[in-house]
Amino acid sequence: MKRLFPLSARVAALLLLPFSAVAQQSLSWEQVKARFEANNPTLKADALNIDEMRAEEITAFLRPNPQFSLSEDGTQIAPHNGVWTPLRGTYETPNFSYLHERQRKRELRLESAKEGTQISSSAHEDLQRTMEFTLRTAFIDTLQAKAVLDLARADLEYYDHIIQISRDRFRAGDIAQIDVDRIELQRVQYESEIQTALVNLRTAKIQLLTLLNDRTPIEQFDVNGSFDFSEDLKPLDDFRQVALDARPDLRAAIETIQQSETNHKLAVANGSTDPTFGAWYTHNSSNNNPNGIDTLGLSVSVPLRVFDRNQGEKKRTLIDIDRSRQASEAVKAQVFSDVDSAYAQIESNIALLKPYKARYKDQSTRVRDTVTYSYQHGGASLIDMLQAQSDYRQVQLAYLQLIGSYLTAAGQLNLAVGREVIP
Repeated sequence: MKRLFPLSARVAALLLLPFSAVAQQSLSWEQVKARFEANNPTLKADALNIDEMRAEEITAFLRPNPQFSLSEDGTQIAPHNGVWTPLRGTYETPNFSYLHERQRKRELRLESAKEGTQISSSAHEDLQRTMEFTLRTAFIDTLQAKAVLDLARADLEYYDHIIQISRDRFRAGDIAQIDVDRIELQRVQYESEIQTALVNLRTAKIQLLTLLNDRTPIEQFDVNGSFDFSEDLKPLDDFRQVALDARPDLRAAIETIQQSETNHKLAVANGSTDPTFGAWYTHNSSNNNPNGIDTLGLSVSVPLRVFDRNQGEKKRTLIDIDRSRQASEAVKAQVFSDVDSAYAQIESNIALLKPYKARYKDQSTRVRDTVTYSYQHGGASLIDMLQAQSDYRQVQLAYLQLIGSYLTAAGQLNLAVGREVIP
């Protein structure tokens, strides 16, 4: 038998639906990147440029249109010696002509257009590369703001514990009221840090939502990911080689050289003459053949390019090949510079993070707890306790900031290499 829930339970379930529908969504980096690629208007608008270039390939491969003309002559428009036969001597001539392009002009135009499409595609990948770095930076800023906010809340909770210790000592007569007041006045710093962390978190989320073109309320949007660092780092030469193979701007520079060479071939081909073939039919023609009432005529027209053999365009495209090669070398040098700079930055961050993780974090926690315990039992002064708490906050905050710097440097190295080499 089917069991029915009570009416009150069903009503309660229906009332809870709106709240479950607006539950906070937490996205990973892969989910954020997928939404960015699908929704960012700047990226989508630039992708349309590739479609435009593909449309230009159709135009580049079009054949010349045939020409048609119709001429008529010999119609008598006035009587002569009293005789008027207007249509007797009329003849009509329909004419067809076609320009024949030589030396593969159409094929070279198509090849140049396709290479232009490849360049646009590489340029689009390069735009996506740079924008994903901006996206990753906003993602890291959000993770860092969350970590700092958690630290600020934990510090406030611990400081409330210190305030309670001070009140207990005051009631026991160990310290004066002025000491309690001084400790309680310090609490405003922790409250201020929480508010600052909240503002930073909201600002980071706003930037991230803007890049995603998402109108989700900030309170319903969140991200998750590992906020940590890895000591494993491959040799610099490995990243250099990957960058040479993966950087889309370098690939676009190499493709520009290929297009420049094709454009030079096209300029040479355009310097050649293209004949125009014509054919016409004439009814009632005037010629030396008395029986030639219906006649056919043929013609070949060849321009004499004595002064114009496209010399200027040939020279310009030849120079453009050298310019493209020099530009490619400049991009290659920039690739090495970007990789080396990002690698040096991430090495520096790892070198700083290692002692923090191995010693400083635990030492600051141990010093704070030891001094707090000593203060609780009257073995440490108020100044010592406040200084230990301040040192702890500085060390923990510096560690979080260093991790943020490491993750940003990792994103910079991914940007320099051209693909994600450090997750």
